[in-house]
Amino acid sequence: MKNKILMAVALASGLYLVRNLYVILLQLPDEAAQGAIYRIMYFHVPGWITSFSAYFLAGLASVWYLIKRDPRADEYAVALTEVGTIFTMLGLATGMVWARIIWGVWWVWDPRLTWAFICFLIYAGYLMLRKTIDEPGQRGRIAAVVSIFAFVSVIITYKSIDWWRTQHPGAVLSFRAGEQRMDPAMEGMLFHNWFALTAFAGVIMMLRLGQERMQRELDALRRYTHSL
Repeated sequence: MKNKILMAVALASGLYLVRNLYVILLQLPDEAAQGAIYRIMYFHVPGWITSFSAYFLAGLASVWYLIKRDPRADEYAVALTEVGTIFTMLGLATGMVWARIIWGVWWVWDPRLTWAFICFLIYAGYLMLRKTIDEPGQRGRIAAVVSIFAFVSVIITYKSIDWWRTQHPGAVLSFRAGEQRMDPAMEGMLFHNWFALTAFAGVIMMLRLGQERMQRELDALRRYTHSL
């Protein structure tokens, strides 16, 4: 039953993305200053939102693990971190494509870009660290602490636009009174694609969660076998 639900959500999110692509590519007009390349924003911005959301939930799961020592919290933390890292790579890749067209270079060491890259490296290090520790309890404790402190890089990356006004454009979405808003049709499509990507991320997370639980059971069985 669970697998059928995941398949249904995956199919629905896939169809949703196809519908969004049709609107993005064929119905929405070009942006006045950037032209057609601005459309990459519909994956770049939702990708970062999804990534940061996954890292935030992973941090909460890590806090819960340290409080309750619940193995399920550790499973959620690693699954969410892997999803967040996937969408971080999406954000970096789409940003580089946009920069190549608009700035003429693939990369500049702008504070926002630099901290986004540092954020990716930190969470990639978190995933590699887990592979080096065999004992589940010790791995869970150390990984939880790293995950909590790693979220500082997410906060800095998010706030870097406000803290350093440099080459990177300002925030696309703003809900502050008096600030200029996007065209409603363009802004609405950002949310549509975010919903689709979030649903897809949820499917990936649940699949990875099942694999992590299976791996934990196999490790427990292996330790039991060695103790005989």
